[in-house]
Amino acid sequence: ALAGAYPVTEPLVGKDFFRRMTREVIGQHPSRSGNLHRYGAEMAGFVAAFEPARGLVYLADVAALEWACHCAYFADNAAALDIGKLAQVPPEHHPALILHTHPACRLVRSDYPVAAIWHAHQPGTSSDFHIDLDSGPCIALVSRKDDIVVVGEMTQADAAWLQSIQAGTALGAATDATLERYPEFDLQAALLTLVSQDVLTDFS
Repeated sequence: ALAGAYPVTEPLVGKDFFRRMTREVIGQHPSRSGNLHRYGAEMAGFVAAFEPARGLVYLADVAALEWACHCAYFADNAAALDIGKLAQVPPEHHPALILHTHPACRLVRSDYPVAAIWHAHQPGTSSDFHIDLDSGPCIALVSRKDDIVVVGEMTQADAAWLQSIQAGTALGAATDATLERYPEFDLQAALLTLVSQDVLTDFS
């Protein structure tokens, strides 16, 4: 079950190391549900404190991203946002709109390029790649489109706006607060990206 939930973490450390590590995870965090798809949430926290993995500074964040992907895959379904319905809302009402996001949508923040590491270990990806661990922080956006988990990257501004939307903040207030912190924020570009990835599902 753990190998299925963490298919990138396993090759990063090797099968023997992964088996040793997961035995300790199981010992400390036994399954408490009959549904094994719910098992493994503690992996990232465990890895962060696991002394033999201390040299792999990015590993805990990769595990956090993988758990977000795992949860996204099994999240409830939701229809994509009806753009035609949204277009019927008078512009003067736009600031009061509450946008709803897909249950699969998650953000994972890291000081390391975890999205690039994740993509480099997907089936069909060339083994000839180079990842610079000093390339800077990463905000990974996990979503699901047509039953396929998608991992992208977001800017600080876009992520701040999306988090406000997920918290139930109205469109106008979320946008104003984001622009105050990040004057470069582009609302139209953010909306287009999120609609294309089926992150936005409905509004009220």
